[in-house]
Amino acid sequence: MSPLDHKLLRDLWRVKGQAGAIGAVIAVGVLMLVMMTGLVASLSETRNAYYDRCRLADIFAPVARAPERLANRLAEIPGVSSAQTRVVGRALIDVPDQTLPVQAQAVSLPDRGRPALNDVFLTDGRLPASGRSDEILLLQSFATAHDLRPGDSLRATMNGARRSFDIVGLAQSPEFLYTTAPGELVPDDARFGVIWMGRSGLAAAYDMAGAFNEVLIGLARDASENAVLDEVDRVLAPYGGSGAYPLADQLSNRFVSEEISGLEAATVGVPPIFLAVAAFLLYIVIGRMVQSERQEIGLMKAFGYTNAEVGGHYFKLILAIATGGALAGCLGGIAAGRALISVYTDYYKFPFLVFQLDPASFATGVAVSILSASAGGLLVLRRVFALTPATAMSPPTPPNFTRTGRIGLSLNRFLDQPSRMVLRRLTRQPVRMAGSVIGIASGMALSVAMITIYAGFDRTIDLTFSVVDRSDVSVSFTHPISDKTLFELVRLSGVQRAEPVRNVGVVLRHGLKSHRGVLIGLPAAPELNRALDADLVPIPLPAHGVVLSDVLADMLGVSPGDTLEVDVREGRQPLLELPVAGTARTLLGSPAYMDMEALNRALREPRRISGAYLNIDAAQSDRIYAALQNMPTVAGVSVKSQARDAFVALMNQGAGAIRYVMGAIAFVITFGIVYNAARIALAERSRDLASLRVIGFSRAEAAFVLLGELAVVTVIALPVGALLGYYLSFGIAAGFSTDLYQIPAIFDPVSYGQATLVVVCAALISGWLVKRDLDRADLVEALKARE
Repeated sequence: MSPLDHKLLRDLWRVKGQAGAIGAVIAVGVLMLVMMTGLVASLSETRNAYYDRCRLADIFAPVARAPERLANRLAEIPGVSSAQTRVVGRALIDVPDQTLPVQAQAVSLPDRGRPALNDVFLTDGRLPASGRSDEILLLQSFATAHDLRPGDSLRATMNGARRSFDIVGLAQSPEFLYTTAPGELVPDDARFGVIWMGRSGLAAAYDMAGAFNEVLIGLARDASENAVLDEVDRVLAPYGGSGAYPLADQLSNRFVSEEISGLEAATVGVPPIFLAVAAFLLYIVIGRMVQSERQEIGLMKAFGYTNAEVGGHYFKLILAIATGGALAGCLGGIAAGRALISVYTDYYKFPFLVFQLDPASFATGVAVSILSASAGGLLVLRRVFALTPATAMSPPTPPNFTRTGRIGLSLNRFLDQPSRMVLRRLTRQPVRMAGSVIGIASGMALSVAMITIYAGFDRTIDLTFSVVDRSDVSVSFTHPISDKTLFELVRLSGVQRAEPVRNVGVVLRHGLKSHRGVLIGLPAAPELNRALDADLVPIPLPAHGVVLSDVLADMLGVSPGDTLEVDVREGRQPLLELPVAGTARTLLGSPAYMDMEALNRALREPRRISGAYLNIDAAQSDRIYAALQNMPTVAGVSVKSQARDAFVALMNQGAGAIRYVMGAIAFVITFGIVYNAARIALAERSRDLASLRVIGFSRAEAAFVLLGELAVVTVIALPVGALLGYYLSFGIAAGFSTDLYQIPAIFDPVSYGQATLVVVCAALISGWLVKRDLDRADLVEALKARE
């Protein structure tokens, strides 16, 4: 081993604390890269394999009622490889010991054989026997939530008639990876189920003998999706077709795809933050090491070592730290990815999901870590090449401690000797202190941004369930019905107030841009379910025109005054042209609002409603739920408190648990910055501090001289970090928002307090570690000149 390599090992041991902190920051960046890349690969590959294995349809085409003879005509459309008709319907499941019926989706299976498209993955039991209309398959997650298994019985209401079924098997389906009750965004296994049963039995229940109300289309390789969609709509239009849509717009697939897209965005945006911080820290550490080893560098060059050899020595130090952190990050990424897989198997109903490593992520993580670290180190190595032996071996110019400025001179009269030393240190090297301030502020900014995003999301959900939706129960109907039903609801004992709503499935178009969604019709002055903007101000609904959320308006490229083409996908399916009356910054999602009377007038369907919001007496809830279950036009009942509980559980135990991971990551990066600042200050001033001890300063006074500087820098960094975090939170929120939901960035004092606590804790721990080393220091060794 060469002498320089011996020196390398000694240097690594001497700066092991700083090297470990920098390596931890690099490790976190690589961990995020490996973990998120692996999750993206795992979810994508598993999704694609699951879709292929069960032959998930490429196009879904709902229709009111079409004769079975159309199946051959649909199969003959150019570009269609297979077409399968089926019957689907909404149902209510009676759950033992629960008065509120659970909403469900009923789906038909072929009477013989397996489906050609949208096959099921049988997890337990068997398929329903041919000709047995009382045998069903049940969605596994729903069965697990209610402790149901093959051999149990189940009662359900279908098309107004209550029937009894035998559960013969449990199943999963790629069509229901993300399962939510109609009108809700949060999945809850206990409140939504899927029933599969034979085609003839389900057709009889929904009066679909010899007919179907949905067709599944599989496309050939070279098919034009848009052309097939147009032709399918043309064929089904006379029979009440509500508009074919591609797999990309299927609700379950959209949520899975948005999750993968969010992970991909995080993979691109998050790791570079940590690697940039690591490069910054390495630049400071190696730069100050070179400054303190000027004489050693001069001696090495005087003894014949070339610039390349001396520079290579320090570059090896950089590579050792970067490589060690990258390898630790790779191992941590594997462990973290495998740990998070269980979260995704619970959240998305994959029958199998194994964490799949992406070899490219390892190579990318190690390479980028080394390159970013090298970028920070190469700037310092220029100083090594520029130093000649004579210059390097000369002591640096002593600092001028008298230049403390007018403020410093005025403060010196009120400060004791240790405090004046701290002040001189800060004012003597303002650029270096500014670098430490920016570093600590950057760590706090990351903490502020991450905590603020999740706090804002929690606040929005709280407002959504408490301020926007002030009802207790929401009721959805099987089809738009007369508003006279509202009076029947009010007459139910225990119902205190009822408010109607009209939801219409539409495709909004403007030029070449389109959006498939729901047009929400509200009363003129709603009280139970209100349209509010982000400032909690009611959104006015004019007598003519539609009001869009800002996000939806941007997606369609419209502004107030423009005309919007509204393709209605229910009833007579008229094509409307409505003016955009205004836009609003909404709390959640991308809604489109309209005055309910104006909407019914445009549809030429006066006094029609599709649902209602109720305030009820909790003491009579069981009686109300039973009455609603017996109403044939009621398709589903949703209790707001249950929906809110499901969302809270999701945030605390499911995908929202990532907030704790982000908090830990923010602490790691902040601690790395603060600890390095303290260690560098100790390394630079070890000789001075030892001298203070020798001339009579106590350990506490010597520690105050060192840690006082850290305290002042940290205090200055707090407001700077808060300001940076405020603006950073908007960028992160925009990056993770989608057209399904928007993550808001709001000012929350609690979030800033938590971020401040993270920085203060990191500073206290760093200060304690540095003081411990200072107390253990050998004064004689510290005062000796190093070789």
